[in-house]
Amino acid sequence: MLISISDIVAAEIRISRFINQTSVVTSRELNHLFNGQFFFKCENLQKAGAFKMRGASNAVFSLTDEEAKFGVATHSSGNHAAALSLAASLRGISAFVVMPENAPKPKIENVKRFGGMITFCPPTQKDREETLARLVKETGAVPVHPSNDLKVITGQATAALEFLEEIKDLDFILTPVGGGGLLAGTALAAKSVKPGIRVIGVEPEAVNDAFLSLTTGTIHPPTGGKSVADGLLTSLGTHNFPIIQNFVDEIITVSEDSILEALKVLVHHLKLDIEPSSAVPFAAFLEGKIKADGKKIGIILSGGNVDKSKFPEIWG
Repeated sequence: MLISISDIVAAEIRISRFINQTSVVTSRELNHLFNGQFFFKCENLQKAGAFKMRGASNAVFSLTDEEAKFGVATHSSGNHAAALSLAASLRGISAFVVMPENAPKPKIENVKRFGGMITFCPPTQKDREETLARLVKETGAVPVHPSNDLKVITGQATAALEFLEEIKDLDFILTPVGGGGLLAGTALAAKSVKPGIRVIGVEPEAVNDAFLSLTTGTIHPPTGGKSVADGLLTSLGTHNFPIIQNFVDEIITVSEDSILEALKVLVHHLKLDIEPSSAVPFAAFLEGKIKADGKKIGIILSGGNVDKSKFPEIWG
C-alpha cells in the first residue's frame, strides 16, 4: 500500500498548524429515535468550511520550494477549490482554480475570499480536466487533484484518525462519497487503528458511479445525473479506487428525498449549518439501509458551505 498509518500520522503533524481539530457532537434525541449512539465529526466547522482543508494543506505543505514556486492548480465544484486557495495563501503561493459555471455562489465567494484565481468552464468532467490542463501548461503550477492525489488522500485521512483518537470504540464510520478521497482516507485510517470497524460510503442514487465501481470492480465515469448533494458529482480515481476496494466494506445509495429529509433532521437536532453532501450518510439510516441497533456510529459531516436561500423549508 502506498499510504501507511505512519504517513497519516506525519500528515496530522504537518497540517496541525493550518487546520482546526474539529469537534464531535451527539444528539440524545437521534440516539433514542434510532436506538444507537451517533457521533458526528464536524468538518463543516473546518477552515474553508469543509474537510478538504486537510488534504489541500497536506498537498501544499508537502511541496518543495522549487515545486511550489509557480503555485498550485485544481478543478473543483467548490470546497477543494476554496481549501487549496486558503492553503496556498498560507504558504504565500498562487492558486489557480477551474470551477464549473453552475458552482454554488457561496463556494465561488469562498474561493475568491481566499485568493484563488478562478477560470470558469462548462459543467462537465471533460471540460474541467481540459481547462485545468491548459492552465497548468500556461502557468507551470502543480496540479492538485481534489480526490485522486496520494497527498490529498493522506490529508483527508487525518479526519478519521482524529475522530478515532477521541471516540475509540466506534463500530461504524460513514462518509459521503463523490471523488472518493475522503472515503479512501477514512478507510485507511480507520482500518489501521481499528481493523474490525465497518467503513461505509454513501452516495446519491442519481450519481451512483462509486456504488457501480465497487460492485463491478471497474471505475465507472460520472453518470451525468443531478443531485442536491452538489459536492458528490465526481467519479473515483486510479489512486483512491484500489484503497476503497481493499478497505471499504460497503457503498450504499440513497434517494434525493431522503437526503433532503436527512438535512432537515440534522439541522434541527444538531443546530449546525451543513451542506446536503454532509447529510447523505445519515439518509441511509432514514431509509433503513443501515440499522443502528445499539452500535456506536461515527459520521463525518463533510462540509458546511451551503446556500441557505435554496432551502427555505429548512432555514426559512
